[in-house]
This record gives sequence, structure tokens and C-alpha cells, in this order.
Amino acid sequence: MEIGISTFVETTPDVETGEVISHAQRLREVVEEIVLADQVGLDVFGVGEHHRKDYAASSPALVLAAAAPQTRRIRLSSAVTVLSSADPVRVFQDFATVDGISNGRAEIMAGRGSFIESFPLFGYDLNDYDELFDEKLELLLKIRSSEKVTWEGRHRPAIHNLGVYPRPVQDPLPVWIGSGGNQESVIRAGLLGLPLVLAIIGGRPTQFAPLVELYKRAAAHAGHDVSKLAVGSHSHGFIAEDTEKAADLFFPSTQYSMNVLGRERGWGHYDRNSFDNARSFEGALYVGDPETVARKIIHLRKNVGVTRFMLHVPVGSMPHHLVMRAIELLGTEVAPLVREEIAKWEAAGEPKE
Repeated sequence: MEIGISTFVETTPDVETGEVISHAQRLREVVEEIVLADQVGLDVFGVGEHHRKDYAASSPALVLAAAAPQTRRIRLSSAVTVLSSADPVRVFQDFATVDGISNGRAEIMAGRGSFIESFPLFGYDLNDYDELFDEKLELLLKIRSSEKVTWEGRHRPAIHNLGVYPRPVQDPLPVWIGSGGNQESVIRAGLLGLPLVLAIIGGRPTQFAPLVELYKRAAAHAGHDVSKLAVGSHSHGFIAEDTEKAADLFFPSTQYSMNVLGRERGWGHYDRNSFDNARSFEGALYVGDPETVARKIIHLRKNVGVTRFMLHVPVGSMPHHLVMRAIELLGTEVAPLVREEIAKWEAAGEPKE
């Protein structure tokens, strides 16, 4: 069971002071967060790609490259790379570079993107949303499997027997599929035999179990060894020494961010009742003291079958020292509790609830 962090490197206003830190400052902070995550024994750190004022990381690979020489073992991933509006050649080159700098720790998490700002920015038509992803994923996987590439599609100039460099340390360079729970994307990942990450940010996490089973059935149908496939989750959360303290610290910035997105997407108003329901044991928020969060991760593993859990923190802008403390607690207290419990299951045949 891998445990780690994901972030969108947000620069929303501080809910108490109204202050907005610069993109530069937040980028420097997130490098410090990656370094700390490595020091406290976490397995993976993912940085999401966005192209709007309230997010600082338009290039996850550059952020990860800045952290790579300062870390030793943590895996460095995008979360996600918006592949539909990117050039797969450049994506591969960027992450192969991170892989070289980190000596084999880079990963690509490819997604279609729930934020659409990159499409007009790079000249793509949203009417081609699905076709763009299918075509570009095909090219990315072809580059991954062969040094010399010949390829032709509708949305990018053809490539005729050209080399793509540098080549990564890892062969193949890991490519995960990020999904918000769309059945088509889950089936695609299974048929391709690629690891899957589910964004579990609402409802009951156990409701995602049928999607995991669908993914595995698709993989088995395509002839892949299901036992070797990884399934990850990306879920909002926060950890402090006391559960109520964690909730009180995490709610204000979460409410602000959820309501900004809610106004853009037509969601209902996000209030404290919504938040408290989501942080219940069956809810999708992983907020509390270390034992509370560990119990929820264990519950997710038992009932959904994830092999990687990524805590998304912060949501909105929180003081850097609080985020650092949450990362420290995840690595030093939550992860050991989860790993100890899973070791017991493995010794006993990993029972299901």
C-alpha cells in the first residue's frame, strides 16, 4: 500500500486575511512539501496541471524536477497531466528528464482534465475532447515503447521514424490513467493494462468498488495479469493532532474553493453541514487525527481495493506550516498504522469486510 500527497498548488486568497501569495512563493513552498514528504517516508507526491490564476503549477514536470535532486526515494508524479491539450512528445521528454534527474522515480498520470482552460490556450476545440485524449494517449504509449516512432493522427502532425529523447531510466516509464469515475476511462485503463487513479472526492468511497471491478474485468478480458495492476485514489483531507482541530482548520479554505468551483459548475452551496457529512467514516473527506484518517484509509483498502492512497492537501490556500505538519503526520503516524494493518492482512490472506 503506497501512501502519498497530491496538490494543485493553489493560490486562492487566505480566507482570514484576504492575502494572495505569489505564484513564485507557492511554487517554492510546494518543493519544500515534496522534500518533507520524502523525509517522512511517504511513497509518492503528485502535482496537478492547471492554467488559471488561482493555481501556480502549469508545468508539473518542472516542479518535480526542482524537487528531484533534493529527494531520495519518493516517486514524483503529475496529478494530472492534461494530455488532451498537450504534446505527447513533449510530455514524454519532460518526464523522462525528471526520471533521469531522480534516477528512476518519475510517473505520468494522464487525464482528460476537468478544468478546460488549457484547450483554448493551446488552440484545441472542446468538441474534440474525447478524441484528443484517445489519440494522444496512443502516441504517448507508442513513444514509451519505442525509441523511434512512426505515427499519424488527426490532431497532431505525423511523425516518420524519428527518435524521442532522452530515454527514461525506467523501462517502461509509468503511465497512470486518472479518472473521475467515468466508466469509459476505467475500461480504457483496464484494456490497456495501465494503472488507474480514481478521484474520490464526493459521495461514499465504497461506491467506487464496482468501478474497480469493472477495471479489473476489462484488464482480464484484454489478457493482462490483474494481480499486477495498481489502483490509486486521490481524496481531499487534512491531519492534525486532534480531529475537531483538523476539521476547523481545513473547513474555511475548503469551503471557499468548493464554492468558487460550485459557482462555475452549477453545484449547490458548500456549507459546514456538507463538510461534516463528508468527513464521517463513510464519507470522502479524510480529515482528523492520525488514527481517524488511518482507519478510513484501511476501510477504503478493504472495501474498494486501492493499492495507493493520495491525500490531496491543501484544498484552497492554507498556511504553509499547517500543510507541512499534515504531511509530517501522514508520513510518521498515519502511514505506519496503515502499513501495519495491511501487513497483518497479508499474513492472514487479506480478508474482506
